[in-house]
Amino acid sequence: QVQLVESGGGLVQPGGSLRLSCAASGSIFSINAVGWYRQAPGKQREFVALFTSGGMTTYADSVKGRFAISRDNAKNTVYLQMNSLKPEDTAVYYCNKVAPTAFQWSWGQGTQVTVSS
Repeated sequence: QVQLVESGGGLVQPGGSLRLSCAASGSIFSINAVGWYRQAPGKQREFVALFTSGGMTTYADSVKGRFAISRDNAKNTVYLQMNSLKPEDTAVYYCNKVAPTAFQWSWGQGTQVTVSS
């Protein structure tokens, strides 16, 4: 069973930056498309960014140009660099395999990002 551990969240002012990390229990990121998702209070979980096994990236329109996803296969870790943060980016951020729900790994605890002045 794959275990995912997200970290790096916190409280930041609008316009600030954070770097999130997602560590996996095995060498899985090199052979799977992996993405970041987020869930704001009272809303459904939504897609943020993904990194394919072939190295291509895709972003939600709401974060395009501000967020960057990257991967370190040697460390079994995926990162999300978040710049120019906005209050609407406030959410719990998760990582997981990009796949139909039934084929995703168990969700981690996520990491809270709060953008507020």
